[in-house]
Amino acid sequence: MLIPSIDLQNGAVVQLVQGEKLAIKDDDVFRWVRRFERFPKVQVIDLDAAMGRGDNLALVRQIAGALSCRVGGGIRTVARAQEVLAAGAQAIIASSSLFKDGAPDLAFAQLLRDGVGRERVIAAVDSRGGHVVIHGWKTTLPLTAVEAVRALEPYCDEFLYTHVDNEGLMGGTDMAAIRAVRDATTRRVTAAGGITTQREIDDLHALGVDAVVGMAIYTGALTPTP
Repeated sequence: MLIPSIDLQNGAVVQLVQGEKLAIKDDDVFRWVRRFERFPKVQVIDLDAAMGRGDNLALVRQIAGALSCRVGGGIRTVARAQEVLAAGAQAIIASSSLFKDGAPDLAFAQLLRDGVGRERVIAAVDSRGGHVVIHGWKTTLPLTAVEAVRALEPYCDEFLYTHVDNEGLMGGTDMAAIRAVRDATTRRVTAAGGITTQREIDDLHALGVDAVVGMAIYTGALTPTP
């Protein structure tokens, strides 16, 4: 399944290369909401909340009222997760908050699971250069994605694996890395990071893996249908 991504920054839809360089900005957020309204799943990431620079919660609330979406960015407390779910999100995506002192923070993961229900928790595991990265991909941990997934499996219903090495570059993703994560868990896996073609989406589907696509849609390289 293809899952379109809506990344929000300063009230606009954006696409960043490697999480840093602004490549696309569109202030007409609801043009994309209307385009994606027939998709069974849409991913919404509040980049401002993720970076600790305010949030787009009012906008998230509007989007969640129109789309079936999972929402990430700035989910650092159980209260924040509950707030996002109350806004209408189907599930929350937790990322950096699931790690502490270079390892999975199982105490927080348990609090989150118990606070909102395992079925509504998606654990984001981002990898660059073979190691997990957090804090907007700026902090590298002495931990592989496979190790992280195995540790966090009891606390979530799904993993979002992003292969940061390829993110935003429009050069394809790393199927071997995604397959390794898929083989490490019994939970559902969704992949992101450089997915550009329908062939990649079909290959991931054959593995039972959903594909989050952003840049390829916004540049027009890929025209998805639900």
